[in-house]
Amino acid sequence: MGRVGVLLLNLGGPDKIEDVRPFLYNLFADPEIIRLPIPFLQKPLAWLISTLRAQKSEENYKEIGGGSPLRAITEEQANALEASLQEKGCDAKVYIGMRYWHPFTEEALERVRADAIDRLVILPLYPQFSISTSGSSFRLLEELWKQDPYLKQVDYTVIPSWYDRPGYLGAMAELIAGELDKLPEPDKAHVFFSAHGVPVSYVEEAGDPYQKEIEACTAGIMRTLARPNAHTLAYQSRVGPIEWLQPYTEDAIEMLAERKTQTLVVVPISFVSEHIETLQEIDMEYREVAEEAGIEHFHRVPALNTHPGFIDDLAEMTLEALAQPSVPFGAAFRPPEETKFYPQERWEWGLTTNAEKWNGRLAMVGFLAIMAELIAGAGPLHAVGLL
Repeated sequence: MGRVGVLLLNLGGPDKIEDVRPFLYNLFADPEIIRLPIPFLQKPLAWLISTLRAQKSEENYKEIGGGSPLRAITEEQANALEASLQEKGCDAKVYIGMRYWHPFTEEALERVRADAIDRLVILPLYPQFSISTSGSSFRLLEELWKQDPYLKQVDYTVIPSWYDRPGYLGAMAELIAGELDKLPEPDKAHVFFSAHGVPVSYVEEAGDPYQKEIEACTAGIMRTLARPNAHTLAYQSRVGPIEWLQPYTEDAIEMLAERKTQTLVVVPISFVSEHIETLQEIDMEYREVAEEAGIEHFHRVPALNTHPGFIDDLAEMTLEALAQPSVPFGAAFRPPEETKFYPQERWEWGLTTNAEKWNGRLAMVGFLAIMAELIAGAGPLHAVGLL
């Protein structure tokens, strides 16, 4: 088999406050995060959004210590996975490739090249596949593979998603049960799954399987948990005026409060590591929403981090992948649903359905540009006297 490596893929996060704005720029410059009909608008729009959101995001990161813990936790996961594989008789090196901050995917591949890896397992730390998470990283990797003669010689296998694996479901159920058992009346608590949202258009127009996988994953965890608790699935972290998957987390919390729910046990279903969306968005923002709505007890299940059952399952996944024929990127991010990556449609003029969609999106870009000028008090429209 030669020298074996495992590449863990993750989002990345700013290590310190000064990193927040460039991190946001990298995030919004990805066309799988914000899809635009005209590619040259992508970077200007990313600059605009990162500029407008920087101050608020910096304040949020200050509330959790001044930076994201994601890199440190992912490094701990990589070390634990490497140790678990060695215990199972597999001498593999584990690498970390972040999509939007250091260590970038390109940096990880430099280490792979330096270590002369012959066989590589590419394992996203996203249980469920989405165009905007695993898919974005897979497409970047595919482009890097095409450009690099060394990488073309590396035998690799991609694991697209693993939301239904018994080991993962068992680890999640164990964490939920541990939180429930701290309560005086555990069976009466409402188990509230909060997943990262995606735009509805990704699911309905582009065939993203994310919603189906999230729903199947939630059902699998509840079956594994085998408790009588009621549960809800909702979606957090939406951005912009377009429609995202619903119900939204804050709306679902308020709805449960209206139904006299008194105890919530919140589960970060699409996150395997603590980061800004668990430590700040859930623990602070949604806790406040719950308290103001009248929910008396708000508890949050910790992220998996280096949970032994979770790490063991990652190791088992790796060994299974090594025992199977190679799975290329194309097979990983072009599932039976025929997921469409950006640009997913050809440009059309006239009163066609696609043209109406693109015209609406262009109108949104224009609106954002005008709002930016109004906030900044300067810009091209001011220069010509239109504002």
